[in-house]
Amino acid sequence: MASSSGITTSASLQNTDLYEEHLQQLLDQRKSKRKISNRESARRSRVRKQKHLDDLMAQLAQLRKANNQLVTIMNVTTQHLLNVEAENSVLKAQMAELDRRLESLNEMIGFLDIENEGFGIDDELCYNAVHDSADLFMLNVNSSMSYMYTNQLPFMASADMLQY
Repeated sequence: MASSSGITTSASLQNTDLYEEHLQQLLDQRKSKRKISNRESARRSRVRKQKHLDDLMAQLAQLRKANNQLVTIMNVTTQHLLNVEAENSVLKAQMAELDRRLESLNEMIGFLDIENEGFGIDDELCYNAVHDSADLFMLNVNSSMSYMYTNQLPFMASADMLQY
């Protein structure tokens, strides 16, 4: 019996060794699968991260382009504003000059009315002379205005525009 017990022990030791070896192989396979799975997961993570970075870079390029367009529009608008302000200044100066001329013409009309009363000059003749002067004045003003707009030079008064 001793010999049968030794055989049984020897066989059970072999079975245990085989079992442990088999168990170790299973553990190694699981470890290998886990490594492969982790590597694949890390690769997917790197791909996602790269895609996110690429998306951010594309968005950055798009925003920079939009910003450049807005800066260009702002510069054009600012230049337009400066041009309009300059034109407004010229028009205000022209208006002030025309107001002075109108006031001068009104003074001349008043003076001629007073003179006509003292000398008995025909009112209709005086009226026609004043209106002819006013028509000539407006013709000169229109001519000067068209010159100003075609050449963009300030409107200047000249003595020959006021003919008495």
